[in-house]
Amino acid sequence: MMKISAILLAVLVAANAWASDVPDLPEPHANNAVASIMLDGKQLLFSFTGLRSGKTWRDTSKAAFMYVEGSDGWLKLPDLPVDKGRLAATTEAVGGTVYYFGGYTVAEDGAEVSTPENFAFDPKAMTYRRIADMPVPTDDAVSFVYQDRYIYLVSGWHNTGNIRDVQVYDTAENKWFKATDYPGSPVFGHAGGIVGNRFVIADGVAVVGHDAEGRRQFDTVNEGWMGTIDPENPAKITYRRLPQLPGRGHYRMGGAGDRAGNRVLFVGGTPTAYNYNGIGYSSTPADAKKHVFGWDFTRDNWVAYADKPMDSMDHRGLIKWGGTWITIGGMLDGQVVTGAVLAAFGSDQAN
Repeated sequence: MMKISAILLAVLVAANAWASDVPDLPEPHANNAVASIMLDGKQLLFSFTGLRSGKTWRDTSKAAFMYVEGSDGWLKLPDLPVDKGRLAATTEAVGGTVYYFGGYTVAEDGAEVSTPENFAFDPKAMTYRRIADMPVPTDDAVSFVYQDRYIYLVSGWHNTGNIRDVQVYDTAENKWFKATDYPGSPVFGHAGGIVGNRFVIADGVAVVGHDAEGRRQFDTVNEGWMGTIDPENPAKITYRRLPQLPGRGHYRMGGAGDRAGNRVLFVGGTPTAYNYNGIGYSSTPADAKKHVFGWDFTRDNWVAYADKPMDSMDHRGLIKWGGTWITIGGMLDGQVVTGAVLAAFGSDQAN
């Protein structure tokens, strides 16, 4: 989303006078699920599973890491208790517990299977607990937390196709329920976040047709949607289509709701629909981007911000660390898997 016109957006420029002080992951990982919690007065960062530097089916990872504010480096956690590595999972933190959902496995022959297993990780005991399986196993979904209880998973990929389902996990009851379907193009690798009871979803990859041999064709979509959750019924969502941005849609951006700024932020990604190794379905290598934009609820419009310092893609979230929004791992230019913790947006930038 790309050189955004001044007619549609107010462009805010600020110096990149902010940086991440978090050390790199012990091993480079892309497409890794990330989360953060406060525990005993310190902020903790987490990275679960993903793709190692080799970028083959053998390099799907079960590894997990934790960083404690003020420490010298990341702590290696017990692996996710599964047989195979996972890609494109999502994680959220509620009440001192980190919840891990979905993802997919890759076989030697390239077969990909969406996984139903979900886990709760206790950072004090350093243990995993199996929780209720996802009704529709899904990977590459957008997730967010509502009312410090409900974890929403919006759209995503299920085994052989995209789904419109909005699946909600109740952390208090260890149960799932279905919310109002996502009305946009069913996508995977989209991004989003929530502020209050309003969330925004942007872009992703959809099946856009078939070639002469009947094979599906994938491409990024340029779409933005706002969902408003009924305060009296967390299963009821009303949607609004947002103004379309110029340029191509983006894939695997980092996204999150910024409560202080009353906005949902989006960073990085690529306009190329690609397989897990960073090479496009059309065999074109994906180029990472450094753009930063957001939906500002106060302005009721899209806003473009100064680019972040480095191009990056293949993100599964965006984390606030002190006064800076950061990405953990991902891919850099040249589809290089990184373990870097990169500054993406400073909270001192104009709201």
